[in-house]
Amino acid sequence: MKTIDDVNFSGKKALIRVDFNVPLDENFNITDDNRIQGAAPTIKKILSDGGSVVLMSHLGRPKDGPTDKYSLKHIVSHLSSVLGVDVQFANDCIGEEAAEKSANLKAGEVLLLENLRFYKEEEKGDKDFAEKLAKLGDVYVNDAFGTAHRAHASTAIVAEFFPGNKFAGQLLAAEINNAEKVLNKPNRPFTAIMGGAKVSDKIQLIEALLDKVDNLIIGGGMAYTFIKARGGEIGKSLVENDKLDLANELVKKADEKGVNLVLPTDAQIADKFAEDSPTYDGPNDAIPADKEGLDIGPESSAHFAEVIGASNTLLWNGPMGVFEFDTFAKGTKAVADAVVAATERGAFSLIGGGDSAAAVSKFGMTEHVSYVSTGGGALLEYMEGKALPGVQALND
Repeated sequence: MKTIDDVNFSGKKALIRVDFNVPLDENFNITDDNRIQGAAPTIKKILSDGGSVVLMSHLGRPKDGPTDKYSLKHIVSHLSSVLGVDVQFANDCIGEEAAEKSANLKAGEVLLLENLRFYKEEEKGDKDFAEKLAKLGDVYVNDAFGTAHRAHASTAIVAEFFPGNKFAGQLLAAEINNAEKVLNKPNRPFTAIMGGAKVSDKIQLIEALLDKVDNLIIGGGMAYTFIKARGGEIGKSLVENDKLDLANELVKKADEKGVNLVLPTDAQIADKFAEDSPTYDGPNDAIPADKEGLDIGPESSAHFAEVIGASNTLLWNGPMGVFEFDTFAKGTKAVADAVVAATERGAFSLIGGGDSAAAVSKFGMTEHVSYVSTGGGALLEYMEGKALPGVQALND
């Protein structure tokens, strides 16, 4: 896979797929600009070479064509300040205006196209739509790891129109390199920490990791499926009753492969799913029928931290509890503290996007871990061993 560092962009117009699907508040202010900051080095490299840049992205999930709420015009001002350039905007991603503005771009200039998903052809991977996009640049760069697992027009199909002129941006290359470091060159012991709501979301990942890790820590809502599977009383806690046999199978597989599977032993138990709910700490296999576990307890936090502290490679995907409520953020914070401490000691830590990235951001720890992925679903699929269409298209 060739990267933008392999080429000089002087006099070239780069069509770049970025992931500017950023959260906006009701006044269209960006509440988290990590994805914009992540793409900035790629854009700046091309501009400093003497190239020009046409940016394409999606924002949100518009259902019925153009919608003001999902217009990328709302991010132009912030993007301009991040790049130090007055970013131009096209009110469509294809058509006359987009073609004219891209044709008139001079070296050092940037054009942002309107939301790709205003066209259903984008998600369908439509070839004619991809060809129209391709005409807006003479070099293609994919720097949108967060959408690399989708075979969309702008992430996979458009690359076909740039034989010999398609490159990975710095963000996409860093994502792949860091994932590879964990998957294929881990310093042992290698510990994966899996959290989140459902076992079903992570089955393939867990099975793939059982061939690679020394320790597998399981927390969050998914842990209750394992606890119930072995006969525990979990009250109203989240559970997938149709996955109880699977949970037992995974425990057995871990044992057969010599993987230390670490499950929580206690929970922060609440009367109801609410931040102000009365709570107490107790064993997670003896939760009363009218109560539910919403975080791991102090005993589990300490045990998890001990395993993490003895590890040299760490992969963390998914919180330990309902960390959005401060009342139930203690377990996730304890894991984050342990991961940071291990990183400072010299361990390599990869935080797997989504809620895990939100958690380390909430605790102000983003700068204190080795790498925070920008792609939740894409990273999971890559870790599961699946080919990512957006990456594959750069290699074909």
